[in-house]
Amino acid sequence: MAINREKVLIGGFVAGIVLNVIDYLSYHVILGARMAAEANAFKAGLGDQMADMSGSQLATYLLMYFIVGFLVVWMYAAVRPRFGAGPKTAAYVAIAFWVFGLITTASYMQMGIMSSGLWWTSGGLWLVALLLAAVAGAALYSEEGATA
Repeated sequence: MAINREKVLIGGFVAGIVLNVIDYLSYHVILGARMAAEANAFKAGLGDQMADMSGSQLATYLLMYFIVGFLVVWMYAAVRPRFGAGPKTAAYVAIAFWVFGLITTASYMQMGIMSSGLWWTSGGLWLVALLLAAVAGAALYSEEGATA
């Protein structure tokens, strides 16, 4: 059966909202000061620049998380026939995205922008965000109405 694109968009939008809310809480409320301090230790002012994002930078981050939300739900729809519908399959997709995210951000430790402790803490929060977003988006996905 074909992927229901309308449901991917609806579920992806909800997943994007979840990711954006958790990102704000994680990186501005919970870890913001620590991230700024570690980035400033790497290069004077880098953390301050990260904290004072322009409107276009903020819009880019919002858009990126919506794109990730759509991709998570699209991937869920793609693997659903093999693994079955439900939160377990959504968790598999979230974990795959999480591992990819860990790999792509490991360079932050290597460059000295972030300590391994902050990297793992950030990674743990990203896992929670992805799990919640994937389950929320998957809950809204169904294949009724899909066109071949």
